[in-house]
Amino acid sequence: MMKPLAIAAAGLAALAASPLAAQDREERAETAFQELVEGRTAGEAQRCITTFDSNRLRVEENVGLVYERSGVLWVARARNPQHLGSWDVPIIQRYSGSRLCTTDVTHTIDRSTGQFSGVLFLEDFVPYTEVEQG
Repeated sequence: MMKPLAIAAAGLAALAASPLAAQDREERAETAFQELVEGRTAGEAQRCITTFDSNRLRVEENVGLVYERSGVLWVARARNPQHLGSWDVPIIQRYSGSRLCTTDVTHTIDRSTGQFSGVLFLEDFVPYTEVEQG
């Protein structure tokens, strides 16, 4: 009985590691990102941003970290977005006070268990502002 289960588990693991599965995850991540910034224009990327209210910082599944201030979305895409889920909570060891930088040590914990769930490597923060309609 154990052999069929082991074979099935190995098959599922191989499928999850397949290029098609990775491509599907990348497509989902890109779709999520496009939905997030729809109707907005990208500005100049910055390594650090000022975050007065950390409650406005959130994880965007399959994208990265998002901070919203005065109608501007600051998005730092994760270098490994496929490992970033809505259940992850960022834990950030800041080195610049109220500034959040891509060089800060960032890891995630699982919201439900409180256990370590991964290390987060971020690209620069890009501001996305709403396009004025006129």
